[in-house]
Amino acid sequence: MNRSLSRVLLVATLGFGLGLPPVASAQAWPSRPIRMIQPFAAGGPSDVVGREVAARMQEVLGQPVLVDIRAGANSTIGATLAAKATPDGYTILIGSVGTFAINMVTYKDLQYDSLRDFDHLAMSARTPNVLVSSTKVAATSAKEAVAMMTANPGKHTFGVAGMGSSGHLTAELFMIRSRTRGIIVPFKGAGATMAAMIGGEVDFTFTSLGSAANHIRGGRLRAMGVTSAKRIAQFPDLPTFTELGYRDMEIYSWQAFAAPRGLPKEVRARLESVLAQVVTTGQGRTNLENLGWEVVGGNGAMFRETLAREIRLWGEVVKSANIRIDP
Repeated sequence: MNRSLSRVLLVATLGFGLGLPPVASAQAWPSRPIRMIQPFAAGGPSDVVGREVAARMQEVLGQPVLVDIRAGANSTIGATLAAKATPDGYTILIGSVGTFAINMVTYKDLQYDSLRDFDHLAMSARTPNVLVSSTKVAATSAKEAVAMMTANPGKHTFGVAGMGSSGHLTAELFMIRSRTRGIIVPFKGAGATMAAMIGGEVDFTFTSLGSAANHIRGGRLRAMGVTSAKRIAQFPDLPTFTELGYRDMEIYSWQAFAAPRGLPKEVRARLESVLAQVVTTGQGRTNLENLGWEVVGGNGAMFRETLAREIRLWGEVVKSANIRIDP
């Protein structure tokens, strides 16, 4: 063995013995493409926000950020895959309030725990839910809709983008607050729900304002109330449910990012910083706001706090409505 190689081996051996890093240090993150798991069908809110954020992250990080659609079972397939991935910063998950909060209280044997199995990175954007009706429905306001449902209990339908979705649970909460009862009709995603609403196949839906805004403007759907704390500038004549007399109806559909628990500290800090940057500044912010989203840009701690609060809220709704969904 030559002397140069002997010295390298000696230094490496001593380094390991003293707890020092090996001679060949790990490459700085990121050194290869990042996978963003998107657990819903293409075209929905998570897909729209995810692709926008991925494009901006790529600009900042200098590495491709590839959106990997792993849809199915109300996003539990993709979320489970993300939770079990290697925590090296090369796999991240975008998910909704359904993915992170509602699934926790609707699935009996969920294969992931949103609080335990992820490093929470960012609450990126949110939008209130809006109650809309088909134009084939006679009611033109929330008050008239409640009167119609009261007179015909169990007759009128709510289309929802999957059982256990934000729209489903918001509809259940509305029926609890208004003391009415309708029929829940699930569809595979927000796009299919909107098509059914426009076609008059179902009477009502609660959906994100971002998903419904263009249909409301185009007269294809009729807006009746919004779940935000205050009226929305885009639709100043649309009342909030608080104004309409319904308590605890301040509800948002949100999009957030997480990674498998156990990220290296430096990688986690960098991901939090980049995710906040791309949604709160420049073209990323402009594009999200143009799509009807309210930019949040909160850090991981804010995300975790919001998540814990929403798990409690939706747990109460699920218990009151006696909802249970099996994978």
